[in-house]
Amino acid sequence: MFGIGSQELVVILVIVLILFGGSKLPDLAKSLGKSMKEFKKGIGAEPEAEQTPKPQPAAPTIPASPQACGY
Repeated sequence: MFGIGSQELVVILVIVLILFGGSKLPDLAKSLGKSMKEFKKGIGAEPEAEQTPKPQPAAPTIPASPQACGY
């Protein structure tokens, strides 16, 4: 994957367990799962938005008048 072996992975997991504690790990995994789900939903929705072009607003027409100023 990233050149991480099994021993390095175990050391990282032990450090995470020490930092966050056993009681907070399920909450951390739950929030990580929700954020990954939202990220995938956002990535999947972006190409659909690009396919539908937005209509350009019509340019306002200015009537031609012989005088530029009323004064």
